[in-house]
Amino acid sequence: MPLFSKKHDARVTAKYNLKEVLGKGAFSEVVKAEEKATGTEVAIKIIDKKSLKGKEEALQNEIAVLQKVNHPNVVRLFELYDDKNRLSVMELVTGGELFDRIISKGSYTEKDASSLIRQVLEALEYLHSLGIVHRDLKPENLLYFSPSDDSKIMVSDFGLSKMQDDEQMDQLGTACGTPGYVAPEVLRRKPYGKAVDVWSVGVISYILLCGYPPFYSENDSELFKQIMKGEYEFDSPYWDNISDSAKDFISHLMELDPKKRYDCEQALTHPWIAADKARDVNIHESVSAQMRKSAAKLKWKKAMLVAAAIKMMQISSQEHKHQETQEQEQQDSASAAP
Repeated sequence: MPLFSKKHDARVTAKYNLKEVLGKGAFSEVVKAEEKATGTEVAIKIIDKKSLKGKEEALQNEIAVLQKVNHPNVVRLFELYDDKNRLSVMELVTGGELFDRIISKGSYTEKDASSLIRQVLEALEYLHSLGIVHRDLKPENLLYFSPSDDSKIMVSDFGLSKMQDDEQMDQLGTACGTPGYVAPEVLRRKPYGKAVDVWSVGVISYILLCGYPPFYSENDSELFKQIMKGEYEFDSPYWDNISDSAKDFISHLMELDPKKRYDCEQALTHPWIAADKARDVNIHESVSAQMRKSAAKLKWKKAMLVAAAIKMMQISSQEHKHQETQEQEQQDSASAAP
């Protein structure tokens, strides 16, 4: 039975007119609603607590972050209602995912990409100033506020985010994120901090300018090796019409050494962002074509998180070592036989 068909907290229905279901997940539904007093449209996320057993900490963490933030480029939590289900009244974001909008556009330039990344960096700089590391920045978590052509971009989904004080900020250790966008220090299982978010912005910037990811393999082990080595290229012909300033910007964000990597403030002052160095040439045809191809390749990876990938690789490695040991024992036994 849909969550939304159940009896709701009277406080919610007294204040909001509940409308259609906007989306469904494994543990939740998002419903469009209108505040009766003002006519303001919001999104109400209804989360089934029974289905979340063992994952309550992640939910509490996301709520704690959302209650703390107030920035024009970060999805906000307006109110929180807690009853049999947990009802969170969110800001309604209706413009769709970043890449979907780019593909549907008729024109798209470096300047457009620069403007998008500037907004993401401003949101990220704000989050970092509050001691919040997002830890899962990727295109699916960058949403347009509205369908209008001049809509702002919004950072969403704080399920993996972490709040730290200054002394602990570079001491995070949990392997998390999404393969392809995760920073090399996370894969090396080294203590990490805010710089992991900047690396992810570098990866997103790369894709925005050519349509395909800087690192790709259907084998997670090979993908992670590429990332840890920082192996990527500005391939011809896809990068031939992209400015040197854009390539320089990406190189500073996708710097292997997190201590040398640009922080948000440095990235925001880079000429590609701040000094009008982004080209105004239409790159929509080539970028959208590559995005469509990449989307088909990457679709199966969307739900895979780094922690799960690493665990699978460890199991595979253990099985491989066990097999090698057995083969060696068989060889030794054969050699010892008269």
